Amino acid sequence: MDKVFSHDGTAIAYERTGRGPALVLVGGAFQRRGDFGELPALLAARFDVITYDRRGRGDSGDSVRYDVQREVEDLDALIALAGGTAFVHGMSSGAVLALEAAARGSAISRLSLYEPPFVVDESRPPLPADYLTHLEGLVADDARGAAVAYFLTHAVGVPADVVEGMRHAPFWADMEAVAHTLPYDGAVMGDTMSGRPLAPGRWDALADRLLVLDGGASENWIRSAADALPGLHRTLAGQDHGVAPDALAPALIEFFTTDETP
Repeated sequence: MDKVFSHDGTAIAYERTGRGPALVLVGGAFQRRGDFGELPALLAARFDVITYDRRGRGDSGDSVRYDVQREVEDLDALIALAGGTAFVHGMSSGAVLALEAAARGSAISRLSLYEPPFVVDESRPPLPADYLTHLEGLVADDARGAAVAYFLTHAVGVPADVVEGMRHAPFWADMEAVAHTLPYDGAVMGDTMSGRPLAPGRWDALADRLLVLDGGASENWIRSAADALPGLHRTLAGQDHGVAPDALAPALIEFFTTDETP
């Protein structure tokens, strides 16, 4: 583990493995740099793989006041460390952060996304209008368990009785440890979980360097989200939101090593 300093001075913890062009992996809610399973190892023969703790998580620092631009700058610092340009792959809400970074001018030569969790139609309930405000209130009260439960039931759509059972699982403490960053993911998502179509043309300029992946076993709403984006699309048979590294890695290797644009 090492650290790089973002534009505002925040230390961002990262790890590197492998050789080749740089590939930065951006995690979604709860994910830390060690939560990608075997994916970095499966990619390391072809890429210089960089995993990192998004600000506020793990060994990374944080700022007093959150802004999505600060997270874009964190990614920029890692890209600069890697030589000034990089491939990027984002998972879930991390995919939306990567999309936003690319749209704001980050030096991302190619970008792949796995199941950005937009809600673009009526196939599932949208987030409550006061979702982010309520979540921030729970975090301000240090009600970490309640914040995790609220996120899981309202943003992810896990039934309340299932969430209650999850409270007794060993991983619950790990989720509570980063519960204060759940509003960060809410800010990244913005109004894209409202049940309305995405703003026309918002990411069209990225189409020639974008791969959008979903799982064939995922729910319809999240597959509709993938379909709403431009770029090259691919469905990974039998996969859901918890995609298996050995199913994901070949798709990333193919996309990032081909000489043709999508």
